[in-house]
Amino acid sequence: MEVDAIYFGPSTDMEYLAELRLFQDERVKGLMVTTGGLFAMTPLIYREEMRAALGPDVIYKEWADHEGFAGAFAAGCSEMGLGSDKNGKRSVIAFNDGVRAVDLIDMRAVLDFEWANGSDALAPFRMVKDSTELDYLRRAGGIADEVMDELSRFIRAGVSEKEVQDEIARLCAERGAPKLSFSPIAASGPGGSMPHYSRNDRRLRPGDFLVVDMGCKYRGYCSDMTRTFCIGEPDDEQRKVYDIVLEAQKAGEAAVRPGATGQDVDRAARAVINSAGYGAHFINRVGHGVGIAIHESPYIIEGNDIPLQPGNVFSVEPGIYLEGKFGVRIENLVAVRDDGTAEPLNKFTRDMIIILR
Repeated sequence: MEVDAIYFGPSTDMEYLAELRLFQDERVKGLMVTTGGLFAMTPLIYREEMRAALGPDVIYKEWADHEGFAGAFAAGCSEMGLGSDKNGKRSVIAFNDGVRAVDLIDMRAVLDFEWANGSDALAPFRMVKDSTELDYLRRAGGIADEVMDELSRFIRAGVSEKEVQDEIARLCAERGAPKLSFSPIAASGPGGSMPHYSRNDRRLRPGDFLVVDMGCKYRGYCSDMTRTFCIGEPDDEQRKVYDIVLEAQKAGEAAVRPGATGQDVDRAARAVINSAGYGAHFINRVGHGVGIAIHESPYIIEGNDIPLQPGNVFSVEPGIYLEGKFGVRIENLVAVRDDGTAEPLNKFTRDMIIILR
């Protein structure tokens, strides 16, 4: 669909376009890009930072708290020639995922337009990282490696999941990366069967697997890695499952080659787990793109038949999740090199680390 404008609310898209990191709340703000120029809408309390980031060649419409944003939105769109003409033809405006549904409803109430999904408008640009972006991602990955290495000496029976999370935050900050990519996951024992486990109140026990999923931000770019530790000697089933996941993760990385698609990488890793009889317990896609956002294009999933490109960065993170027992996930970020192969951005060992303390 052809669109007449794209409106970007507070989001990683705005970080990418203008290094603007704005809080998404009831004070509606954003940047509209049209064929005729740029229109920025801002509450007065954000006026200074938006003008500093966007510069003078932008039409600004500002609004005070007691006024609400609708009038400013309608005025800015009218000045950009958007709305409906005398023949009833309505402009098509795309909106990214930084716009709340309730605010879109209010926008429709003051301006007659068609709307479109613009959440992937910048994906073709963002998914191919330049040399500077790749350097930031390599450093973010290197910090994650260092933190995971230190963490392997911190983990022991009796430590709580929250203490593991807190140590991750401390170690990242100590290395100049105080902002985390996401709230770290420390899923022990039966909690490990939930890929996005959200509790942290359990203490580690002998015989547990501990799934640690963490990442930090460096210059605004994310790292994301997962390792699974064993507290005490693993039993036969734990060893078997771990080895299958490790083989699958390596197969996924090896599938990154010239002409490969996200679907090819997913299939390569999934085939290992399926052939071992655990296919029903592999419930997540193999990976997702990483950059300014922790989840972005390209997605490494069945159905994605777009060839990977040099500069793509994404996770390879197969797992097996046995409900009520344990889970295993091993994750590296990789970048696609100029020759089409994978450059791992994480170097910390993928072999099982057994904690005997």
